[in-house]
Amino acid sequence: MGLEILEAYKKKKRTSNFYGFHDFLDPGCPITLNGPFRDNIRYFLQECTEIEEYTVEGMPIWSTFLVHKNRDVVIPFYTIEENVKSSVRAFCDHCRCAGWSHHFVSKKKYHLIIPADCEWNKHLDDGVFDDQTHILHGLIHSNGFGHLICINGIEGGSKFLSGRDVMDLWDRICTNFRARKITVEDVSKKHLMDLRLLYGVAYGDTWFGRWGYKFSHGSFGIMEHNYEKAIEMLSSIELDEVIDDYRYTSRSNVMKQMIVTYRGLSNTPLITIRDLFRFMLSVKSCSSVKEKQPNVAPVVRARSLRNAAPNKSEKSVRYRKFSNVAASLDSRWPVRRLEFTADVIVDALREKRAATNRFGRCGMSRQEARDAARLHIGDTGLIDYVLKSMNNVIVGGYVVRRAVNRATRVLEYTIQELRNCDQPEQEKFLLEPVHQEYDVNPGTDVFTDVLCLYNNLLLSFAKSDVLNLAVRTVLDSKQFLKEWPFRDDPDDSLLRFICCILPSCIGLKAELTKGRPPGEVVEVPLHSTIGDLKIAVESAMRDTYCIMENLMVTDIVGMEHLEDYEVLFGIVESGAKLWVRGFGLDLDSELKNEGGSDNWTVNCRCGARDDDGERMVSCDICEIWQHTRCCGIEDSEAVPPLFVCEACCNSLAPPRAENSFAFDHYGSAALVPCDSQFGMDMIY
Repeated sequence: MGLEILEAYKKKKRTSNFYGFHDFLDPGCPITLNGPFRDNIRYFLQECTEIEEYTVEGMPIWSTFLVHKNRDVVIPFYTIEENVKSSVRAFCDHCRCAGWSHHFVSKKKYHLIIPADCEWNKHLDDGVFDDQTHILHGLIHSNGFGHLICINGIEGGSKFLSGRDVMDLWDRICTNFRARKITVEDVSKKHLMDLRLLYGVAYGDTWFGRWGYKFSHGSFGIMEHNYEKAIEMLSSIELDEVIDDYRYTSRSNVMKQMIVTYRGLSNTPLITIRDLFRFMLSVKSCSSVKEKQPNVAPVVRARSLRNAAPNKSEKSVRYRKFSNVAASLDSRWPVRRLEFTADVIVDALREKRAATNRFGRCGMSRQEARDAARLHIGDTGLIDYVLKSMNNVIVGGYVVRRAVNRATRVLEYTIQELRNCDQPEQEKFLLEPVHQEYDVNPGTDVFTDVLCLYNNLLLSFAKSDVLNLAVRTVLDSKQFLKEWPFRDDPDDSLLRFICCILPSCIGLKAELTKGRPPGEVVEVPLHSTIGDLKIAVESAMRDTYCIMENLMVTDIVGMEHLEDYEVLFGIVESGAKLWVRGFGLDLDSELKNEGGSDNWTVNCRCGARDDDGERMVSCDICEIWQHTRCCGIEDSEAVPPLFVCEACCNSLAPPRAENSFAFDHYGSAALVPCDSQFGMDMIY
């Protein structure tokens, strides 16, 4: 969208909602917001936006346009107000995975969206909430708690905006709107490297840590001290130890030359892996490396035997086009969606192979392929369904194969080019060289060097179980959070409080088994009375939560002996946390907790006691949910139609080995081996 759009809006006298991209929502630009989020967002919509003439799923849309003068573009910024009572997504899956299942359901959700570049001149459609290609998609509940759902900069396909530019904008939005807590699931990648692992080793923090996001909780029962210990262990590996460990391997010369080259380029000693990665990531461009390096390092030559040509005596494999496979499946998804998902997965595999065909493995585990596809497809069930069907299938000019990597013992997806790929349903012969010879010239391409070291030092260097577990711990830590502390301005004429409903309210105590919901920010004038505060609390709670539409506040703890007409000033300090009692909560409402009305229990051997977003299976006897991975069910395997956990097996019959029982389609018992050791005791 060029600046000519700005001129068109000027002619219509609709230029009031155009603002500069880089200073939008700086303090006072265009407005200053000092109230709670629920009031700030409404004031913003009233003063800085214009409502669109169309809706999405019946929800109103407001638009603001951000002018990026350096790029000569006008960027649409949309705000969509979702009314929970009329929405098909009343509950919040993001809250559930963030550990906020116990939060009361907010009446409103606000979606803040910048679409992909190619969508800037189009209307938003009904699938806008599930689209993972948005440059920015954030969701904030009316109580100020929210989630950064997706962000896509240059790496994600944007032609104009970098990831840092978008994150700077998002941080200004949350700060000026006075959001309270925002979560993000960090699955970001760059050149197929997981940034939570790369940046964790290099800087001790995630990529989002630049904006204040900290560890919230990990999957599979991982706690913050587990995460910190794993980061410390990986980042402290000494480079001399790396050279020594690679001495008798085929990659010895490559790794030694890489380390020696960057040690020579650095002005400070590089002792550990953290020192090396941090220095390499600080190099802004390849030219800066070449300027420091007058003599280019000699080429190191090595051979890769990973992709050997098939033996001619072996039977050839018959491959089928995925489009035909998809058409034959009894799927709830249309064939075109299955084909699109397969294309996305193959593109990810092609990118991985292009980036790693010179170094390390070029296959992708099921989880890696799943994470790569999630950047473009929001339906994880669809992704899992397609991955399950992708083995010896043709997608475009490639055949997708699924096999266990002998080195890592992990099931991997790989692609290989085909000869005569225009002839369907016949035997295909793969075009892969017997041996691949690659050239390594450290210092000529920093990103290639980082990728080489990432694959060899972090993914495959870890020979011991301890280091393998440390890498796994970091990769399983995806949930990060930023909190904006409660602010009280002593110079203005308002009293501000955090007001919480006491569990002793009639019928409420039993509802708070998973934790107490957050209190609400309440503002009253300086000379307000206790009665005025009660009315303000009622108004704030009724305005925010579905079950509190009829709330009546009877008492404020610590002020029961005071009359409603007494002035607050001098009795309680502004900024205090207050507890209130009342009645009128609709505890029978379905719209009670963000986690939904299902009362299900998680009790997994890894220590998880709540849903963390990972795949789970429920025991058909005790109905307790556990991670499939912790039960020995590989990610590539389907969940058994009938499953009995280890505890129930032990109660039915004495165990002969550490196994769980699953049942096949005919009802007979089948052993499912358990994950022998996932506890953190190994390294913690």
